[in-house]
Amino acid sequence: MLQLSVLLQDEIEAIHRATLCILSETGVVLSQTRARELLLDAGAQVRGERTLLPPNLVERALSLPPRQVRLRGRNGAIKVLGGGELHWHNLGGARDVYDHRSGARRPATVQDVCDSARLLDALPNVTTITPFFTPLDVPGVLMSLAMYRYALPYTTKPLQGPGVQTGAEAEFAIRMAEALGPPQEYLTLSVSPVSPLTFPDSIVEAMLTIAQAGVAFAPLPCPTAGATAPMSIAGALAQQNAELLASIVIAQLVHPGLPVIYCGRLAMMEPRTGFSVWGGIELGLASAATVQLGHFYGLPVNVYGLSTNAHVLDVQNGYERALNAVIPALAGADELSGVGEMEAGVMGSYAQMVCDDEIVASVRRLLRGFACDADSLAVEVIAAAMDGPRNFLAERHTSLRLRSGELLLTRLAERASWETWEQRGRENMAERAQAQAERILAEHEVPPLSQEQERYLDEVMKEAERVLAIS
Repeated sequence: MLQLSVLLQDEIEAIHRATLCILSETGVVLSQTRARELLLDAGAQVRGERTLLPPNLVERALSLPPRQVRLRGRNGAIKVLGGGELHWHNLGGARDVYDHRSGARRPATVQDVCDSARLLDALPNVTTITPFFTPLDVPGVLMSLAMYRYALPYTTKPLQGPGVQTGAEAEFAIRMAEALGPPQEYLTLSVSPVSPLTFPDSIVEAMLTIAQAGVAFAPLPCPTAGATAPMSIAGALAQQNAELLASIVIAQLVHPGLPVIYCGRLAMMEPRTGFSVWGGIELGLASAATVQLGHFYGLPVNVYGLSTNAHVLDVQNGYERALNAVIPALAGADELSGVGEMEAGVMGSYAQMVCDDEIVASVRRLLRGFACDADSLAVEVIAAAMDGPRNFLAERHTSLRLRSGELLLTRLAERASWETWEQRGRENMAERAQAQAERILAEHEVPPLSQEQERYLDEVMKEAERVLAIS
């Protein structure tokens, strides 16, 4: 398998040492009573509003999580992170939907949550799903929970939970997962500390709730270099790592051995606009480095993959997302995100999801490399062809190699002549993807939840609306 390293071993160790220094000398802003008490009992110190985590506490916590994280889908399929296979999932939480046919965008709705889950369920290279859109037609306090509730009936693949921001949100998401079975088998939840190095009470309470329930935990810092982290990639990685490790310490103090996914979402600031750069090659470099850091700790890693700042399905979109997927894939990522993502995560597109499924297939083919053995070197085949027709079209070796996947046969990319392309109406890849998305949404059916499961989910949502509206 092809591999890439963007950091040398001594550079990884230097970032680790810098992280321990940040945590023990600068500390994190954390005031939540129970978490602070747990940390103090374990050897941390308090200096004003900051809690200082000594190196031995951090390294002890890092020794506890398992090396693999498993997530079950309701079809029985189990995704294993850390088992050597690269998994792919979509962007989560996009606000807007881009319509390729009209070239316009619109706010996402609950129907888009349902439709996107059903489309992703049908795409063969998407191995796990995150609720894609943030529906704007539900009350704000219910947006995260609505994402999970309305994705559940429309996929049988492993479904990751949404990002949660409070203990109550985490608790209701866990209860909804019980509709499928034990939440420890069917759910992962992510929580994002606030960069730089800030852990608001609500965020910490979400972490505590997840850990108490024994649900796989995915701390998800999202620093922006130049704005909420140092402009240097190495410095931003050290800060991101500190935010991750502090989250892991908190979770392991509550539940030693809790499964953890090491996640990082480091991007750069575009100084001319102030926007976050998701399409620059620096994102691919930072993601690959994040993979190496997570593996240094023996943890499965999930990072950015298919990402762009583009607003439409154009050349910029294609080259940015392909480059930023290939680099962390070659670094050995366990899971890459971003299927369907556009405009730095603000927007998503059904056509983009279908295009990305084909890009993922190409990245998988790249990682497989090629054989170089007696059969593939084909010395006898070359000799036979030279004694005969001097081409290889009729050789059995050719058909066998095609069946084995030596050449990836695409479904969307153009590989015919100009004349054939004209006869087909000059259709491009984005147009084919849009048409394919429409076909899938018209035809693909997902085995439904039972009536009892649907009633249970509705009851949990009603209770969540009452509780969260008050809080």
